[in-house]
Amino acid sequence: MRIVIGGDHAGYPLKQQIVPFLQTLDHEVHDCGAHSAEPVDFPDIASELCGLLLQGKADRGIMCCGSGVGAAIAANKVPGIRAALCHDTYCARQCVEHDNVNVLCMGHWVVGIKIAQDVVTAYLGATFSDDPDVRRRVAKLTAMEQQAAQRFAQAPEATSAAKNDRR
Repeated sequence: MRIVIGGDHAGYPLKQQIVPFLQTLDHEVHDCGAHSAEPVDFPDIASELCGLLLQGKADRGIMCCGSGVGAAIAANKVPGIRAALCHDTYCARQCVEHDNVNVLCMGHWVVGIKIAQDVVTAYLGATFSDDPDVRRRVAKLTAMEQQAAQRFAQAPEATSAAKNDRR
């Protein structure tokens, strides 16, 4: 599988351990950074990672930051991306099977390397369910995303998030 991985400086130590783990499993890995513990903004890394996924240059993505929360928020801002914060194998598998998640987010401050490896293995081993109910629900998520993108394109100043970010 082609995996794109990235994270900020807080997630750098975890990412640095996940990359060789992925390689031992024979995955092709593209590392978007951070490439050191020097401060970097996770939205920039998430933007690059998500772009590569949407361009079809990777099959799945993994983001690491301190808690994983910021990485998930940033990735989920990109239409076509479904990111999930997972620190256990059940959620890592379930998020793909039932929600067709394409970006796994984890926090270096939250999870140790052995658990992180198990989470990554569960995430990459899962496939999107063929169950019609699951497919219908994910199609509704996609429709919600498309409607929100259209509303924002028509009147970006009308969104409360945009107003709050300017304060």
